[in-house]
Amino acid sequence: MAISAVSDTTLREAPPPRRQRLLEDERWLAFVLLVPTIVLLGMFIAYPFMRGILLSVTSSRVGIPGDFVGLANFYKIFNDGIFRTAVYNTFLYTGVTTVFKLALGLWLAMLLNRNFRGKAFTRAFILLPFIIPTVLSTFAWKWMFDPTFSVLNWLLYHFGLITGRINWLGDPDLAMISIIIVNIWRGVPFFAISLLAGLQTISPELNEAAAIDGAKPWQRFWHITWPLLLPVTMVVMLFSVIQTFADFQIVYVMTGGGPANATHLFATYAYQIGVGTGLLSEGAAISLAMFPVLFLIVVLQLLYIRRVEVR
Repeated sequence: MAISAVSDTTLREAPPPRRQRLLEDERWLAFVLLVPTIVLLGMFIAYPFMRGILLSVTSSRVGIPGDFVGLANFYKIFNDGIFRTAVYNTFLYTGVTTVFKLALGLWLAMLLNRNFRGKAFTRAFILLPFIIPTVLSTFAWKWMFDPTFSVLNWLLYHFGLITGRINWLGDPDLAMISIIIVNIWRGVPFFAISLLAGLQTISPELNEAAAIDGAKPWQRFWHITWPLLLPVTMVVMLFSVIQTFADFQIVYVMTGGGPANATHLFATYAYQIGVGTGLLSEGAAISLAMFPVLFLIVVLQLLYIRRVEVR
């Protein structure tokens, strides 16, 4: 009887509290865990984006709310010669740097994938350009390109390659080449380490079997390594294109968009107009002008990545 009474009491215990039942529900638990992320995304991405759209269709200036003007700001910037230069520079800057970062990063990844003494230290050392704060490293590069105190000019002069000073950041073409070099230097480690992680997922037995069958090194790379590495490569390129397309710090620190507005990108020109001159609405319009282009590039890359993964 005592055992029966205890059993009845256990069966009649109160159900778990409602909060516990909700947390045990996977749907509610997922929602609770996502709330902080949703709040942060809303505060730092969704709100600024919507605010930018509202600013771009008004005549707002610093301290002046402005009136609704529709697409007048977009019409104005599309007829602006400096804006067209910034568009060309952005595509050139992104395209050239991405190609070189991919080529050099893949080469470094192939080297780091081999067994040699000090491999761990070398891998950590390779990351230094990516770890150092961008502004700090860019100031160092700016000093290296300085026409008076340039280390590059000193080396070129002592090797007999030049007879006078080169104004790296004062010539439009050389200034663009300079910022491209800095971006490549900073971005190669990201490509190298990411592609190295992809290489280590490829079974060595595949290359060994191909080598036994008489395949040369370049044939093994082209028919085995590259197809298996392609999905990782496309994802890395996607992140790099997004980051490079919206780059600001390197150009702002090294040239400020100069000389004579020759190195402006979307981000630097938007900053100059929106913050430097106080024309908030036009600055917002310049920033939003790159969104459709970047969105199209991202969609095309994602479709290609999906096609490669399905293949």
